[in-house]
Amino acid sequence: MAARNKARKRAFQILFEADQRGASAQEVLADWIRHARSDDRQPPVNEYTMELVEGYAQQARRIDELIATYAVGWTLDRMPVVDRNILRLGTYELVWVDTVPDAVAIDEAVQLAKEFSTDESPSFVNGLLARFKDLKPGIRRD
Repeated sequence: MAARNKARKRAFQILFEADQRGASAQEVLADWIRHARSDDRQPPVNEYTMELVEGYAQQARRIDELIATYAVGWTLDRMPVVDRNILRLGTYELVWVDTVPDAVAIDEAVQLAKEFSTDESPSFVNGLLARFKDLKPGIRRD
């Protein structure tokens, strides 16, 4: 499981970088892959990281719509960049990755929030993803 944990962390970093640069997630992913091939100091980008980033990119519009709709009192633009990208990744994994149990997807997102964000962020991430877990059947039908 440590490999998937690292893959999630890298996927989060790629989404965060893309958000900061105003670039697409796929563009930043390609940069990371290129750097890993040309620089021995850069770790390779594993398959699960690629799956998460590419999967998020396919569902990005819907994911942002969900977050904007259900993040009470927060617009996407006002939300801390770290939280926004943890939620993007967590929402994709929770709703669209069937091989990961819901509780694991939520817990991993909460752990990223504990490591990279504010003291309030883990409960915010947990609450919003728990809501998406309840709405998951309807979200996937839409």
